[in-house]
Amino acid sequence: MSELDMVFADDHLLVLNKPSGLLSVPGRGEDKQDCLIVRAQSQWPDALTVHRLDMATSGLVVIARGPQVQRTLSQAFALREVQKTYEAVVNGILRSEDSSRTDAWHDIQMPLLIDWPNRPKSKIDWDHGKPSHTQWRIKSGPPCESATRVEMKPLTGRTHQLRLHMMAIGHAILGDSLYATPEILAKSPRLLLHARELQFRHPVTAEWMAFESTVPF
Repeated sequence: MSELDMVFADDHLLVLNKPSGLLSVPGRGEDKQDCLIVRAQSQWPDALTVHRLDMATSGLVVIARGPQVQRTLSQAFALREVQKTYEAVVNGILRSEDSSRTDAWHDIQMPLLIDWPNRPKSKIDWDHGKPSHTQWRIKSGPPCESATRVEMKPLTGRTHQLRLHMMAIGHAILGDSLYATPEILAKSPRLLLHARELQFRHPVTAEWMAFESTVPF
């Protein structure tokens, strides 16, 4: 079992940097038992899951220590009191709708629903989907050939929200094995999506905490 990439730890919570390819929680089958929470519990037996990242997504995850902190943090996520920023590389050249500001934020609001016959996929469903809201803007960084680096804020927390919303506007995330075409999937050996920033109030001290993880692509 590999060592954990620890960003922060105290008596109440942990902030860990999850690598791409590692599950957040156990899956079905003996081959899917190695995951972030099991690794955390091997060192902190009171560690409990608060939220998840997709297996292919890397980046920051907060883990509670004990059920009371888990309830408090889970409520903060449910009430959208936790600020999350992701960074990704998407296919094609995205341009800002506001030509005077290349750093302007843009909205995607498309309702999402679990696609039960095609699990683990979700889908856009205008009749039955749950309201889903993503903000995105162009991000400066290493140049990308025929692609655009973006940062995104999921204002709701639906399954595969960022991946689906970017695909729906014609710019799937590179390396996305669920929603990208074979050509776009082949452009990267991993999903180029990283949970870069987490900000929230400490569940015990109420101190405002901000964490940032280096983007590995």
